[in-house]
Amino acid sequence: MDSTAPQRRAKAITDHLIPSGDSSSILQLNATSGEFVSEQGYSVVLPEKLQTGKWNVYRSARSPLKLVSRFHDHPEIGTLHDNFVHAIDTFRDYKYLGTRIRVDGTVGEYKWMTYGEVGTARTAIGSGLVYHGISKGSSIGLYFINRPEWLIVDHACSAYSYISVPLYDTLGPDAVKYIVNHAAVQAIFCVPQTLNSILSFLSDIPSVRLVVVVGGIDDQIPSLPSSTGVQVLSYSKLLSQGRTNPQPFCPPKPDDVATICYTSGTTGTPKGAVLTHENLIANVAGASIGVKFYPSDVYISYLPLAHIYERVNQVMTAYFGVAVGFYQGDNMKLMDDMAALRPTIFCSVPRLYNRIYAGITNAVKSSGTLKQKLFNAAYNAKKQALLNGKTPSPMWDRLVFNKIKDKLGGRVRFMVSGASPLSPDVMDFLKICFGGRVAEGYGMTETSCVISSMDEGDSLSGHVGSPNPACEIKLVDVPEMNYTTADEPYPRGEICVRGPIIFRGYHKDEVQTREVIDEDGWLHTGDIGLWFSGGRLKIIDRKKNIFKLAQGEYIAPEKIENVYAKCKFVAQCFVHGDSLNSSLVAVVSVDPDVLQEWAASEGIKFENIQQLCNDPRAKAAVLADMDSLGREAQLRGFEFAKAVTLVPEPFTLENGLLTPTFKVKRPQAKEYFAKAISDMYAELATSDPSPQSKL
Repeated sequence: MDSTAPQRRAKAITDHLIPSGDSSSILQLNATSGEFVSEQGYSVVLPEKLQTGKWNVYRSARSPLKLVSRFHDHPEIGTLHDNFVHAIDTFRDYKYLGTRIRVDGTVGEYKWMTYGEVGTARTAIGSGLVYHGISKGSSIGLYFINRPEWLIVDHACSAYSYISVPLYDTLGPDAVKYIVNHAAVQAIFCVPQTLNSILSFLSDIPSVRLVVVVGGIDDQIPSLPSSTGVQVLSYSKLLSQGRTNPQPFCPPKPDDVATICYTSGTTGTPKGAVLTHENLIANVAGASIGVKFYPSDVYISYLPLAHIYERVNQVMTAYFGVAVGFYQGDNMKLMDDMAALRPTIFCSVPRLYNRIYAGITNAVKSSGTLKQKLFNAAYNAKKQALLNGKTPSPMWDRLVFNKIKDKLGGRVRFMVSGASPLSPDVMDFLKICFGGRVAEGYGMTETSCVISSMDEGDSLSGHVGSPNPACEIKLVDVPEMNYTTADEPYPRGEICVRGPIIFRGYHKDEVQTREVIDEDGWLHTGDIGLWFSGGRLKIIDRKKNIFKLAQGEYIAPEKIENVYAKCKFVAQCFVHGDSLNSSLVAVVSVDPDVLQEWAASEGIKFENIQQLCNDPRAKAAVLADMDSLGREAQLRGFEFAKAVTLVPEPFTLENGLLTPTFKVKRPQAKEYFAKAISDMYAELATSDPSPQSKL
């Protein structure tokens, strides 16, 4: 029992007593903790420190006085292992993991493993690792895309106290090599396609002792000379070794490390976010308070399991006994997979939702006047009903929307968007066309995923909802960007998060850990937020000069500007992007002499430099030169500017576009060139009506 509890109770009582000398009354009203809550709709506000008098800490109205750290119905679940044991006990014979089977090279229906079968495979894989001498607490690398074996290996890691370390191709082989060494990975699970990459740098990854090939055929697996100290074997071989040498579980404790999740970062080497079992369970326990899933639900897994968004979704699906179907591995065939699987839950990113939106609106536009009128009438009628809190007439679904619903299999009842902001128009469109609940959330790897999400019944779009009941949020002033918590009508500032969901820190990097977690335990996200009416959080900016594109890719604009600065036409360059668009655009202050010389050589006549800057041929020439420099610098596809505006005037201190150290003032430049930026995005949208055509 808590020995300080009696003292606390005594203090609470004596705090209500008047000091001697005032005989008017023995008792006085004195605020107790229960009164330190200000209701704000979806959130409640508390003071961080009573003596400051500042009410600045927001919590979910669903759990205002205690942060959630365990599932309300199952407080005994403290680790990912406990969570999966609970799933097997409760849902043993229910469908769990499904993949489409290939018959004669064609893809057929989904074939399923039950929770019980996955549990058996998990025990065999974990036993196989123990059999090969991989000791408790070792790091295990997963180097392949979503498929049942990914989760089976992850469950094995939880049951035998190993640390799972996702590796993914988009980082490139150098980053994979770096992560394997940094996390001292001892065993890597890969597929035949990634095996060659591993073998090519085997001598550079001395910690690796075992390489397991998933989907590999035994007689095609290379045997390495024993001098390498590395054994390569197939997943099926490991499975049978584990079956014949079963080992008891070695369950982790809640504060043990569950995974090291490396984020690509924007400059330098990847950072490994260390997440404990407690972190992940708390996050899912909090986030799941506002949702209810069932064993009859079906989830499609296509978002990368290497990212925290899909990882926590998998913790949640296991808790509720949901069936998880995997895509074939090709984003272009995702719609085909959805038609076969007919999921009820769909978690995605704005990039795909934008693609669906563009596809449907383009189809409507080209469907002829009559069908277009019918769609618009149905859309507006349903929108009005939803806005007024009424149930729309089912006639509109029968006439128009059921055909659209069928594109996602016809059964989706819950859609979630995360990774970057979804435009309010697209969110409203999804609600109207697909029905059911559409929610947007906000999170990051360092907070084990969900920081906030939209509440059920909240019909307003354009925000990321209220705090996850497992954390509290406050905004901190950022005076250099003119954001303060005293701003009217809504407080603004950097979003800071605290609670059981906050990561342990960056692996082997105390310095960067201290940069993001302060001495009071607040994680500084670098995102600028605003408290909207009803205690809803809205993301409005980024504190550092780093932003996300619609597909969730991080961009460091200075790095790209430095590449383009080498272009002969460019005197100065401002690269812009935002999370509602999937492409970058650039404003270039030109070198007038070089541009005029080029025009003369091309025989292009012009009256003044401004006219030349507006000439499409000049824009094309500058963009082509920038592109070739981008290729030379090995910029990634999404780091290339897709449109350019040429301006004759330089960026200066006088016009407010440069700092005294001659850096571009980004917020000011964004405002200054707002029209040019919106014109470029409009131009990109017309030249390619679906700029998000590739996932």
